[in-house]
Amino acid sequence: MFEYFPGNYVWNLSVVATLNSGGLINEVDRACRPIRDLAARGSDVGTAEFMASWTAVADDLTVRAVADEKGGHRRAAGQKYQRAANYLAQAERMQSAHAPGRNTVYQRCLELQQKVFDLIDPATTRVAVPFEGSTLPAYYTDASAGDHRTPCIVMWNGLDSTKEHMYASNFAQELATRGISTLMVDCPGSGEALRLQGLTARVETEDWAAACVDYLAARDDVDNTQIGLVGWSLGGYYAPRAAAFEKRLALCVAWGANHNWGAVQRRRIEREGENPVPHYWDHVLWVWGESDIDTFISKADAVHLDGVVEQITVPFLIAHGENDRQIPAAYAHRSYEQAVNSPKRELRIFTAAEGGAEHIGLDHLSHVSVFIADWIADTFREMS
Repeated sequence: MFEYFPGNYVWNLSVVATLNSGGLINEVDRACRPIRDLAARGSDVGTAEFMASWTAVADDLTVRAVADEKGGHRRAAGQKYQRAANYLAQAERMQSAHAPGRNTVYQRCLELQQKVFDLIDPATTRVAVPFEGSTLPAYYTDASAGDHRTPCIVMWNGLDSTKEHMYASNFAQELATRGISTLMVDCPGSGEALRLQGLTARVETEDWAAACVDYLAARDDVDNTQIGLVGWSLGGYYAPRAAAFEKRLALCVAWGANHNWGAVQRRRIEREGENPVPHYWDHVLWVWGESDIDTFISKADAVHLDGVVEQITVPFLIAHGENDRQIPAAYAHRSYEQAVNSPKRELRIFTAAEGGAEHIGLDHLSHVSVFIADWIADTFREMS
């Protein structure tokens, strides 16, 4: 993995995620160069400075985007707004859970993202999935061209990503070129659902799946016999769990296996393996709505797929990096071995030689993304 900050895995993960989601090396370098010395002091130190430095680059882009927009250069403006949103979303992800002004930054991300849709991506719109008296905020990329029903993928994030990260990954655009729409959802415990609506994570992810399928089934541009589910990172637990119990789903992808996330948390207490974000336990308690680590760990023991993936009865892909330093590749093999009732199960391990070997393939994200998109398109085609 490219290491802008030698030895600081967490900060490097943000850099490679940004670069593999449309960030430009010149702009990322301008954001990172002023904070290079801080990175040597650990992942938790300097995250406020990280935000300030990356925000400065986003501010500059926004000023130039406004000038482009006034000059009638909509595409140039939209591209700059997108990069600004990408940089802010990555910097916001790095902050402590209740850092002052964090929600203000996130609200700005939402506004920038809407500018992108308005200017250069009218096929993507903001939608809300009704859920237990509240909503799951989402982005919907429509591949139907308004004249037919299309297959659709529901995409779920993980512990610390948002629907803005999902959009920036370009996965929805890959699916759209294959005639597949995408619903990118902030699940409880993530993104807007957590930050602005206070919805926290839970073990029973089939509840969210049912809400998403209900929403899509009510649309007149979706083929409700071909609704699949993709989850990355912690979504590698969320999605298989949902597919085991929500039988209207037609396929499932674990983009990064997460067979026993509870066990991973116990190892992290012992400081084994890498964390995805700074201020890790602060972030985890926020996501799961717990006040202390002991209570959280007891709850997290139930976050596993033993006895669950056996109940998946649809095509199931597990895509995992051989050098994932957060979730051991052994968990990918365990999910595959236990998914005995899937009519089409596949395990794809991405190697260091080809790239995509790190967590959810962040070191070569497009390589992994294209493979998954092709697998989904092939599987939907086989069904029909």
